[in-house]
Amino acid sequence: MYTAQGKIDQGALVEQYLPVVRRQALTLQVRLPAGIELDDLIQAGMMGLLDAMGRYDASAGATFTTFASQRIRGAMIDELRSRDWLPRSVRRNARALDASIRRLEQALGRPPEEREIAEDLEIGLETYHQLLGDTNNGHLLPFEELVAEGQEPSAEEEGASPFLALLGGERRERLVAGIEALPEREKLLMALYYQEELNLKEIGAVLGVTESRVCQLHSQAIGRLRARLAEE
Repeated sequence: MYTAQGKIDQGALVEQYLPVVRRQALTLQVRLPAGIELDDLIQAGMMGLLDAMGRYDASAGATFTTFASQRIRGAMIDELRSRDWLPRSVRRNARALDASIRRLEQALGRPPEEREIAEDLEIGLETYHQLLGDTNNGHLLPFEELVAEGQEPSAEEEGASPFLALLGGERRERLVAGIEALPEREKLLMALYYQEELNLKEIGAVLGVTESRVCQLHSQAIGRLRARLAEE
């Protein structure tokens, strides 16, 4: 959209892309602690949209929609990271979980079962499930962490799922291989969550489990992926 002087009409673009900002904010909010306000995410996303307007280069190959979506999401992630809401104890437990999965996969030659991970951590299964629930909030869009700074999605990747569209080359291949190696239920969960963008309640209905169980399985799947990628 341009003005009569041939310049980008920022007001018109903001109005057009406000639903995109809100949709991405809602997608993030369902996986965050209750203290994170939707309006704060939307405000951060709007800053990302304005940044996209100033930095967009049509000659780079990506459409403005693709470029803006990445900037909007990135601005929200930066805002969340700046708050650092996750307690140190939870971060410590998340690292212990990843290390346990990595040890067991190397020893067993397959994805370890929940019981085996709990035994390796020397905790009961119920405590292990609580650990998974606690650490799930720390896995905010974990695939974003695999994206190189400044990397933009190419035009041919626009049809890919949101997180895979951000990756390229070897990193993408490693992540796809890691997802394929997940147990079937966790692999389906990842597809429903990141590709189909279903919320926790909807995924629970598909899998026939509660929302809290979806959180646990998501956290466990991320632990498996981090362990595999750390090995490589």
